[in-house]
Amino acid sequence: MRKLTQLVLLTMVLVATPVFAEMKIAVLNYQMALLESDAAKRYAVDAEKKFGPQLSKLKTLESDAKNIQDRLNKDGGKVQQAERERLELDFKQKARDFQFQSKELNESKAGADREMLKKLKPNLDKAVEEVIKKGNFDLVFERGAVIEVKPQYDITRQVIERMNQLR
Repeated sequence: MRKLTQLVLLTMVLVATPVFAEMKIAVLNYQMALLESDAAKRYAVDAEKKFGPQLSKLKTLESDAKNIQDRLNKDGGKVQQAERERLELDFKQKARDFQFQSKELNESKAGADREMLKKLKPNLDKAVEEVIKKGNFDLVFERGAVIEVKPQYDITRQVIERMNQLR
């Protein structure tokens, strides 16, 4: 039975080899093509400007909370009970503010990212289609599905260049 299986596999390989030899195969890193496009880079700069102030507030809250915690840990027994309670309350408030603002920032950023993707995806799809058609490729694999690929089979740069031309 084992010999029969080996014989069948060998036959399949020998028969399929001429078919694969004539096929044009390429690999595309779809995510890289999207993120490396000029439009995505512009979005990243705009997003940093838009969300930068919120991120700065978060960093300030985090720093303030850490300072309070350090003071509580460092001065532990030296701090009066009333002062200790005030510091602990202040720390808890800053932690709550941080969580709330962090969640709000993440949701806003995720929404903006979805909108950006919604706008860029048609151009990316068109660029992919045009590069595949121009290259007359029979089979295109997503880069993540391939273990190793020679650079000449990777069409990601071509797709990025075409996407940048589309505007």
